[in-house]
Amino acid sequence: MEDGTALALRVWRPEGPPRAVLLALHGFGDHGGNSLIEGAPLLNAGHVLVYAYDQRGFGYSRHRGIWPGVETLVADARAAARLIAARHPGLPLFMLGESMGGAITAIAGTQALPVQGYILSAPAVLGRSVLPRVATLLLDGMVAAMPALAMPAIAGGRAASDNRAALLRFGRDPLTIHEARLDLVAGVLDSMDAAVAALPHCCLAPSLILTGGQDEVIPGRFARRVLRGLPHRAEQRILHYPDGWHLLLRDTVRERVAADILAWMDNPAAPLAAEAAAADWLR
Repeated sequence: MEDGTALALRVWRPEGPPRAVLLALHGFGDHGGNSLIEGAPLLNAGHVLVYAYDQRGFGYSRHRGIWPGVETLVADARAAARLIAARHPGLPLFMLGESMGGAITAIAGTQALPVQGYILSAPAVLGRSVLPRVATLLLDGMVAAMPALAMPAIAGGRAASDNRAALLRFGRDPLTIHEARLDLVAGVLDSMDAAVAALPHCCLAPSLILTGGQDEVIPGRFARRVLRGLPHRAEQRILHYPDGWHLLLRDTVRERVAADILAWMDNPAAPLAAEAAAADWLR
């Protein structure tokens, strides 16, 4: 990165020359080496070269579990996009963010980058604005008094996917975060609030927003509230998978999701069945 920090990078290469490049940003508690184990091979089959790095505070990061700040994460995303675009001149570059990574991608996309299009997969938009005021005040007070106090990274009883193997892998991975410091949780809420503010202005290239009907991490009533308020723009499309969960490229619907992403990469105006489902869902 621009300050000399090195971030772990995972690469999935297609057979034969790629026709496009994808830079992926993982979600909260996850890391780049885990987030696309199921999805990257499907994208590779469409001749897409896939990169995913560990965001600061996660995975192999030196200060794993410490929140680096929204501005730092966004600056890293923009720097990574520029570096990878420079590595592959002549190939279109796309950015994909999952959950928290979707929030960071949305903010990054408000600035001109060498990116052909943005994909926000179940973007994290469950910020302070939709939480009870007393809950946010309590959290901020606890952060001020006990920032290092840990809490479970996932709320009890909420499933992120219907892919049991992926959930077990996440749970057993020593690089994933299972107990998060309070200041880390508060920082993620900050990123969500910033993403909600950025979405109406994102992105300075065609964008695709993916949602799942079974999502328990970012429940549909909250996602709909945010997405309904977006200004209509032909270059910003919303897709909905009624049987999809939160980790759409790991869920059992992942082949459909990957096929739609590939079709959209080829043609941002391509007809996609999941867009009609999104129109019904938003209504």
